[in-house]
Amino acid sequence: MIIDCHCHAGKGDGFTGPWDTRAPLEKFLRWSADADIDRTVLFAAFHSDYATANREVARIVASRPDRFYGFAFVHTQHGRGRILDIIKTAVKQYGFVGIKVHRHDAPINREVCEAARRFALPVLYDVSGEVSVCELLAQEYPEVNFIIPHLGSFSDDWRAQLALIDHLVRHPNIYADTAGVRRFDLLEQAVARAGAKKILFGSDGPWLHPAVELAKIQALQLPPAQEALILGRNFLRLIRQASHRPVPHRPTRQADRP
Repeated sequence: MIIDCHCHAGKGDGFTGPWDTRAPLEKFLRWSADADIDRTVLFAAFHSDYATANREVARIVASRPDRFYGFAFVHTQHGRGRILDIIKTAVKQYGFVGIKVHRHDAPINREVCEAARRFALPVLYDVSGEVSVCELLAQEYPEVNFIIPHLGSFSDDWRAQLALIDHLVRHPNIYADTAGVRRFDLLEQAVARAGAKKILFGSDGPWLHPAVELAKIQALQLPPAQEALILGRNFLRLIRQASHRPVPHRPTRQADRP
């Protein structure tokens, strides 16, 4: 099974570019079908109100539950104090299996990480090149799995992507997706050093062509078992623990306090 772990869907309300205006799926889904991609993870386009945007994505996911997974997009500043409720709604009502956060909106915070821990959800966090935060995330929330898209930088910052590979090697809960990665040698290095178990296939649809992004994985010429990990099995493993009932809240230990 081939699973694309990174695709936007629905309408944004910013009108500064395609990413916050509209993410149409019609053509993208035809491209995906032609490329034999079986399932796609959807999350909203950039939006000023992700509660509204998540509802739209939920309707799309519900229209074809055998084809889509949903991730809840959250804005850590606009949603401050409500993140847990937003995630609870997304999990219990929409059946979503992960969280999406983007540094373009605001940095990730403890609210997001605590919600992810309570519902055993992976977090796809676009660090926009600021990969050093992975050190803090891995240390503070070892129970939470973090997927860092674009191998750390959509802007093709090879220094950030190279640094992220170090985090993939050192931290069991740090993963990367391959969406929009242009330096093929860094994809090769990520797999060689961190292993196929730490990499997930993503396209950053609907604006990037899924067949083009898939071809990069196939060009690695990995053994079938390793390729299968990247193309879907890693994702399925990360969402397997996703719970529609929160785990008990973990009180802050004395040693954790400043």
